[in-house]
Amino acid sequence: MPSRRLFRILGFMAACAALAACDKPAAPRDQARAAPQVKVLTLQPRDIPFTLSFTAQTESSRQVNIVARVSGFLDRIAYQEGELVKAGQLMFELDRKPFQAQLEAAQGALQSQQARLATAEANLARVKPLAEQNALSKADLDRAQGEFDASKAAVYSAQATVTQAQLNLGYVTIRSPLNGVAGRALQRQGAFVNATAESANLTYVAAIDPIWVTFSISQNQAARWADERKRGLVRAPKNQAYEVDLVLPDGSAFPQRGRISFADPSFSADTGSFQVRAVLPNPKLELRPGMFVTAFLRGATRPNAIVVPQLAVQQGANGHTVYVVNASGVAELRPVVVGDYFGERDIVITSGLHGGDRIVVDGLMKVVPGQPVQVVAEGAAAAASPASAASAAAAAPKK
Repeated sequence: MPSRRLFRILGFMAACAALAACDKPAAPRDQARAAPQVKVLTLQPRDIPFTLSFTAQTESSRQVNIVARVSGFLDRIAYQEGELVKAGQLMFELDRKPFQAQLEAAQGALQSQQARLATAEANLARVKPLAEQNALSKADLDRAQGEFDASKAAVYSAQATVTQAQLNLGYVTIRSPLNGVAGRALQRQGAFVNATAESANLTYVAAIDPIWVTFSISQNQAARWADERKRGLVRAPKNQAYEVDLVLPDGSAFPQRGRISFADPSFSADTGSFQVRAVLPNPKLELRPGMFVTAFLRGATRPNAIVVPQLAVQQGANGHTVYVVNASGVAELRPVVVGDYFGERDIVITSGLHGGDRIVVDGLMKVVPGQPVQVVAEGAAAAASPASAASAAAAAPKK
């Protein structure tokens, strides 16, 4: 009986609790959530470097093929293949004995003609006064004058033969015409070198200080940059004085800076691009011809550019967007047009944003378009500094 009474009391209390709960108003299901907390950045237009990057190749600033001018047997290879040679340094030497003999024969012929000239001159000196006194005929005078003139011409011819023999003897020793790196020898010691055949090619010497760097600019790239300059988005350096920096294949920066020395005035019919050449000092000979490097063309600027962190830009089916917080604290989804990368973390916005706009840079996943947000941290875009400029220099622009 006591247990039955206990059950009745508990049942009565549960019923009272249920009635009390029914008297309370029900809480709405879609109770308003708190505004998400975000960090924003206030945009400030600023001038930034406009750097272009290209795949480039190094090239000798002066390459000379070493070719034999006379035929003969190769007696000596006097340089270290692949090493640096100085201007005037001996590189090859041919057998000089035949050329020495030719020179001596030419000198002998010259002396013979000089003796004939002396005889003709003396004969003319004797005939001339006698002809003036009518002791000899005019024909005798003409004959003596002709022999003198012929002997004089023969001396000139013999002298030219001696000069040619001296040149040929000098061509036996082949020296470097410039400072540079010498290639491998194409002929071996003891081989016969024919000055009129392919065997006359002995090697080459390539100057590498300074060194050239060449790269190509396509027609589309040139047209795009011309349009940006026309619209004032890009400002070229004064007098088109572009500078060139290099990054080597291992990612290290080449310590020397160069300048543009030549731009082809016409586009190639095969590639639709034109070639640009820069010249750079190479005092330590770190660069060799034929190397592939990355060339950064510097000097241009983007005036009043809008730069935002890359993480603030979202890409969807309809393009790129950012969240802008208006004066009422409401997040708006703003479509934008992106440009080049700037540094490692930022990107240039060419259209869609203006100075003074506040964009969301942290907390993007919690933002709902058209809904209010709570700004917990706010900053301004930093002015261009040497550090940011250096960072931008290492990043290739977006093509």
